[in-house]
Amino acid sequence: MGLAYERHGTGPALVLLHGVGHRRQAWQPVLDLLTPHRTVVMVDLPGHGESPPLRTDGRPAIRAIAEEILAFFDALGLDRPHVAGNSLGGGLALAAGARGRAATVTGLSPAGFWANRWQYSYARAAFRFARQAGAVARPLVLALARMPATCGVTQAAFVARPSNITPEHAVADTLAFLRARDVIDAILADRETFDQPVPASVPVTIGWGAKDRVLPPSQARLAMGRLPHARFVPLPGCGHVPMTDDPRLVARVLLEGSDR
Repeated sequence: MGLAYERHGTGPALVLLHGVGHRRQAWQPVLDLLTPHRTVVMVDLPGHGESPPLRTDGRPAIRAIAEEILAFFDALGLDRPHVAGNSLGGGLALAAGARGRAATVTGLSPAGFWANRWQYSYARAAFRFARQAGAVARPLVLALARMPATCGVTQAAFVARPSNITPEHAVADTLAFLRARDVIDAILADRETFDQPVPASVPVTIGWGAKDRVLPPSQARLAMGRLPHARFVPLPGCGHVPMTDDPRLVARVLLEGSDR
C-alpha cells in the first residue's frame, strides 16, 4: 500500500509536505490559489493521515520518512518536482534538494535548525504535551473542536489566527494528530539537524512565521548561515502553520519559490 495523496491542477508539479502530526489537508487553504499554475500533489507522510504506518527497519524515523518520500516520487514518475514543506515537511523538502531530487525547494519554518538543545527540548515537549493531553482529554478536546466559538483553541499553539479554523478542520486535525501518536513519538526521539549542502543550482526559498511559537523565527538566522544561496521571506502575522494564517501570502511564496 502506497502513501495517500491527492493530485490537482495543471502546470509543473509541486509536491507539498506537511509537518509532524498533521495531514495533507493542511494545504487546503492554499490549494485553489495554486492549481491554476501548478499540478499540486499533497501527500500524507508515512504514519500520518491515511498513509500506512512508518516502517523504520532500524533507521532513524526522519531518515526513513525521507527515503519513503523519494520512493513516492519514483512511484509517481516525478524525477525532480518542485518541493515545498512546512516544519518537518520543510526539512524533508530541503533533504530532497540536497539529494538532487527537487527542481526548487520552499521551506516554511523548516525543522532542523536548532540553535541549542533547549530549543529542541521545548519543541519536543510541546508536541508531547499536546499528544498526551489530547489522549487523556479526548472527549473534551473533540467537544471544543466541534464548536465554532472554541474550535480554534485546539490549534492555538500552531497558528496565529485561530479564528481562521473551521470546526470541520479542527476535528479532523485533532483526530489525525491523535492517530499519529506512534510516528510522533518516533520522530521526537530523533533529534535531526539539517546540515546537508543544497547545490546552488537548486533555488531555495525559506519563509518563517513572525509569530511561530514552535520553531522561533530566530532559527531563520541559523538557516541563513547553512543555506547561503537561499532567499528568505518573512511571514508577518503567521504562526507555525502559516497556510492557515495567511493563505494568499503563502500561496505567493510557494508560486515564486517554484518559479525561480
